[in-house]
Order: sequence, then structure tokens, then C-alpha cells
Amino acid sequence: MSSQIYHLPVQIYYEDTDHSGVVYHANYLKYFERGREHVLGKDTLVKMWQEDDLGFAVYKADIVYSEGAEFGDILDIRSSYEIDGKYRIIWRHEAWKPNRTKAAVTCDLHLVCTDKNKKLVQIPFQYFQ
Repeated sequence: MSSQIYHLPVQIYYEDTDHSGVVYHANYLKYFERGREHVLGKDTLVKMWQEDDLGFAVYKADIVYSEGAEFGDILDIRSSYEIDGKYRIIWRHEAWKPNRTKAAVTCDLHLVCTDKNKKLVQIPFQYFQ
């Protein structure tokens, strides 16, 4: 099962950058995390954790940095997912600068569903429809 593409605008602040004025590489992971929360919704994630005892853990991340965003940019974080079996979901995240023909940063992030004891459990498919 695959999803549509979801969009989340992210303002780049000075605090997001390194000494050269370019976004610090690890901050993209935070933007992508926000993108996933935007797709699923805070209420759903809270319910999964507090009522269903379920969460997600990163299994693998493939990130390509093609162009750095800078202070003042507004990125379009594009997120979509594909469920890959019973336990794994692959999120495709892209950070787009305005008026570009390719993404500045791309990330294929593999997550597995776990319970509060860190035991692998089946993805609750009802939240991904």
C-alpha cells in the first residue's frame, strides 16, 4: 500500500544553520520527522503510544544531500509512505527549495513497528488508509 504525497512548509531559521549559513545536515531528519507527524497526526500518534502501546523505530536511513538550504528559505517537505510487509513502513521524504527542478535532500527512511518493550509487532494498518 502506498500513500499520496503530503506537503509541509518549513521555515529555515538561523538556529537551523551551521557556521556557513547552510542547514546543518542532521536537522533534515527533524524536518522529516515533522512531515511524518503531519501525515499521521498528533492525536493518532498519541493514541497509538498511550492506548495501543505501539511506536516506530528507525531501521535504516538512506539520505542524499544534493543542495543545502539556507537561512530564510522555506522548504516544501514532501512525504509519502509505502507499507513493506507486516512490520516495516518505508517513508520517502524530500526537501524542496522554491523553484527547483529536483529535491535538495532526499531520504528513504525504513521504520519498524514495535511495542513499548521494543518487540517487533505488526503495523496497525487502520491508521494508514
